[in-house]
Amino acid sequence: MNELTLIQKIAVWAIPVIFAITVHEVAHGWVASKFGDQSARMLGRLTLNPIKHIDPIGTIVVPLALLMLGGFIFGWAKPVPVNARNFKRPRHDMAWVAMAGPLSNFIMAILWAIIIKIGIATQGSAPEIGQFLVYSGLAGVSINLILLVLNLLPIPPLDGSHVVSALLSPRLAWQYNRIAPFGFIILVVMMVMGLLTPILIGPYTFIQQFIYSVVGLH
Repeated sequence: MNELTLIQKIAVWAIPVIFAITVHEVAHGWVASKFGDQSARMLGRLTLNPIKHIDPIGTIVVPLALLMLGGFIFGWAKPVPVNARNFKRPRHDMAWVAMAGPLSNFIMAILWAIIIKIGIATQGSAPEIGQFLVYSGLAGVSINLILLVLNLLPIPPLDGSHVVSALLSPRLAWQYNRIAPFGFIILVVMMVMGLLTPILIGPYTFIQQFIYSVVGLH
């Protein structure tokens, strides 16, 4: 996508980024409601209306800055409220709620891969539309896979940490989750030190190749 202007890149990335982040959060709230916590529903957060979920920094500023700087793009929305005290098995149920976000990104990555295929098929009859679909599909696969693998890292409060917490004893889980206030700082330090990309690239590439082979893009 290096040949695109900044405006074209924004046009290509805007919808994939907004929906990847929005659906991720809605998935958390929807599964939480199935396990008995209606916090997100009562606050009107079980909606695909992105306005309800947009975080000015995480949904707009950070993705835009990364788009201008190059490299991989990610972001976040306002977290949906989840009260684990409303669950019958708080740690177990919270693990399922946490996994709903990455799973939604996996499903969306498949849908965007299908859009790539539609774009390729359309390029002969409508080149400009076909090209836009291909670029948007590539952006959609990229942002969803980044959110998927990033959120599976076992760093509190990322989604993967809730799965680890469910597997630990209550005492160890409490100690482990004390890292949560420093999770974002840990991620930033890892990024600055160049450690984050090598960790993400393996799972990212594996899942990408799997999806492309399933959809028939090879």
